[in-house]
Amino acid sequence: MSEPSISDRPRGKSLRPLRTLWPFITPYRRTLIAALTALLIASAAMLAMPVALRFLIDNGFIARDMATVNRYFGWFLLATVVFSLFAALRYYLVTWLGERVVADIRNAVYARIIRMDPAFFEVTRTGEVLSRLTTDTTLVQSISGSGLSIALRSMLSLLGGLVMLVLTSPQMAAYTLVGIVVVVLPVVIVGRYIRKLSRQSQDRVADTSGLAGETLNAMQTVQSFTLEDLQVSRYAEAVKHSFLTAVRRIRMNAMLIGLAFVLVFCMLTLFLWAGSRAVMAGTMTAGQLGQFLMYAFFVGSSATALSSLWGEIQRAAGAMERLSELLQAEPEIKAPAVPEKLPKRVKGRIRFDHVSFSYPSRPETLALDDFSLEIEPGDTLAIVGPSGAGKSTSFQLLLRFYDVSSGSIQIDGKRIEQLDPQDLRHQIGLVPQETVLFGESALENIRYGRPDATEDEVRQAAVMAEADEFIRRLPDRYNTFLGERGTRLSGGQRQRIAIARAILKDPPVLLLDEATSSLDAESERLVQAALESLMQNRTTLVIAHRLATVKKVDRILVMNHGRIEAVGSHGELTANNELYARLAQLQFGDI
Repeated sequence: MSEPSISDRPRGKSLRPLRTLWPFITPYRRTLIAALTALLIASAAMLAMPVALRFLIDNGFIARDMATVNRYFGWFLLATVVFSLFAALRYYLVTWLGERVVADIRNAVYARIIRMDPAFFEVTRTGEVLSRLTTDTTLVQSISGSGLSIALRSMLSLLGGLVMLVLTSPQMAAYTLVGIVVVVLPVVIVGRYIRKLSRQSQDRVADTSGLAGETLNAMQTVQSFTLEDLQVSRYAEAVKHSFLTAVRRIRMNAMLIGLAFVLVFCMLTLFLWAGSRAVMAGTMTAGQLGQFLMYAFFVGSSATALSSLWGEIQRAAGAMERLSELLQAEPEIKAPAVPEKLPKRVKGRIRFDHVSFSYPSRPETLALDDFSLEIEPGDTLAIVGPSGAGKSTSFQLLLRFYDVSSGSIQIDGKRIEQLDPQDLRHQIGLVPQETVLFGESALENIRYGRPDATEDEVRQAAVMAEADEFIRRLPDRYNTFLGERGTRLSGGQRQRIAIARAILKDPPVLLLDEATSSLDAESERLVQAALESLMQNRTTLVIAHRLATVKKVDRILVMNHGRIEAVGSHGELTANNELYARLAQLQFGDI
């Protein structure tokens, strides 16, 4: 059964996804403890200021005692300095922690995604994954860094301020608690709606990223069909939907902040009025009123900060929910609990035993249907057939990018599902028809075949693949940056880099998806000679579209609709198999 699309999965309705942050925070407990200690000291200093203000008013101003005024101003200044120093330290530590945690999350998400099987990417757009690695982690970064700093400070100020309010005037503190409920209740109610809008906004951003990624990866196709205006229009429409969704979220957030400010300042005005009456009635001193108002200001500003931060917390929870889906995703193709071991270099005996297979996205169509084949070590087998016959599917199953629906595939007598996929793929070299190069130098692109290879070994592989000559003509030779996807090279040059990569890997099993298909006649002749040398003493499967390839193999396998239609030599099949004769006439120009 295919995996449901990420965008179709149920949305969370709480802040529970933020719990996923904890495993990323625990490695930095000492930093967190230091930050909390700085927070406590800074908060204690801040909460001491109103007490100093109270005694300054009651014992200094009213008594007109200048020595007392000087002393309490000194205490007030000391509390201010301590608060400032430890607040700065708390901000630094918490922000550092947020940056570190988000960096670890990005690494963890990428490490998980890079190991997912092709079935996952059949239902998940690459642009959406990239959106989660960038946009969503940035949202989490804002809340786990400076946002977390503000939240911790505000929560401690709120709680500490409430305690001191009760100690200053229990009756007015009761009014304050009622006011806090009046402020917080609408925040919670509206915040849930903001969370829903936030998730929708992030999904729309992912849509725009996906569309842009598809277009940028097919730029030449877009331009050759003069589809620039169409793609610009489609992208503008996607951006418009993203913008409108974001505007709805911003509008609700603005309303929430405005409501919180109105309620908080109305509450402070009410307290000032009630406190003034109490001072005039003699039930409260002027210093106590000043102390109470300062604590009320701390409580009110903290409540306001938390209310304005609530929308960001909701967004971060939505982002963490999306990231958690990736962190919890499990590949369908993975090593068994106790995998069988392969020797350092297998002999290369391959067996397909009554294999049937359907792609997860097309479960009703058999890509391979009761496919049985045995290949002895060192054999060279060419696979031919019309498009959709199952040629590339056999390669993908042998590499265990998918598991078979029924039957089994064995290498040296071991079923590949009992092996660690990495151990299996280490034994196999692949030269695909569509060459994939990375945004690295020529040296590093070839070295992907064996990352620990020396520069001399890389150059030797390039010489064998007939790539050394054109690489030496590049501006920086082997250190020349090849551009994203190798755009600075021709198709034939990219193919020769891929062949050099396979030569460097030196695998016992070689899969060639018509490795010479992108080469001109001269390059094909040179590379064909290199491939013939490379194919010696190793099992080789070739998806063939050229006569030069099929005439030099041990056997030719003719496939059609996922089944084996015939096996034999070029001459035998031309004479005895109608499908092969037709393919030979169409593809090879020979019959």
